[in-house]
Amino acid sequence: MYKKFLIIASKDNIAGINITTNLSQFKQNPVLASMNTDKPNFDFYLPEKSMLYNENLDMEKVNKYDFIIFASTHRSDKGEKSLSIHAPGNWRNADLGGKAGEVSKASALFQKFIFEKLLENTKEHELDKKYAVTLEVTHHGPTINKPCLFIEIGSGEEEWKDRRAGFVIAKTIKQAIEEFQPDKHREVAIGIGGPHYCPNFNRMQLTSNVALSHIIPSYVRPITENMIKEAIDKTEEEVDFAVIDWKAFKSEERKELLKLLDKNYISWKRTSEISK
Repeated sequence: MYKKFLIIASKDNIAGINITTNLSQFKQNPVLASMNTDKPNFDFYLPEKSMLYNENLDMEKVNKYDFIIFASTHRSDKGEKSLSIHAPGNWRNADLGGKAGEVSKASALFQKFIFEKLLENTKEHELDKKYAVTLEVTHHGPTINKPCLFIEIGSGEEEWKDRRAGFVIAKTIKQAIEEFQPDKHREVAIGIGGPHYCPNFNRMQLTSNVALSHIIPSYVRPITENMIKEAIDKTEEEVDFAVIDWKAFKSEERKELLKLLDKNYISWKRTSEISK
């Protein structure tokens, strides 16, 4: 179980500062924290420049923690209002930080837990009519060797400054840190295929026993053996199988994908086969 969490937000990131300001009210007194060593706790780290780039992070500091949560803005060309979660990493080029062809570590079980909490809190505080709660596929930097995730407010300045959205995410982070317990009965999977906001994987994450870590989107096709290995190797838990968004691929693409999975002895299922 994770005990020491680090919440990172760049000082110039509007949503990140909104979230961390709200989260500061939940920060335990340092004296009490030192007395309750068995209780999970968190610290803040506010780098001067964008946290997407490894060179802007003090990795010696980062590596002292068990789990890293990046609080950030989300940008959408369509301007859709969203509260989103995703693992960082690059399947191909490193256009927005990190390392090309490498992804960060991710915990499928923690991601499922915090995603469920985010939806629960969004509904409780009546933000579900304004914001869509969604997963995103794995994308952008940084690339770090600690389990981590991004939790974001999107997708314009009005939303980034929304204090209610900042509070809901802060409350979600606090609850996830304090309440998370690994559920050994979950099935752990990586996702392959589908669009950036991956609706089929959203459904699975919320309504099934499957916990997802990294998701490889269709738009990085062709899907390569290295991508699949990266997704599995960088998942904290043992991966039980890959889940394929079947209709996202043409027949020939599916054949090549299944060859790669079979070659590496990886079981697979279609998204439509995952029961509620």
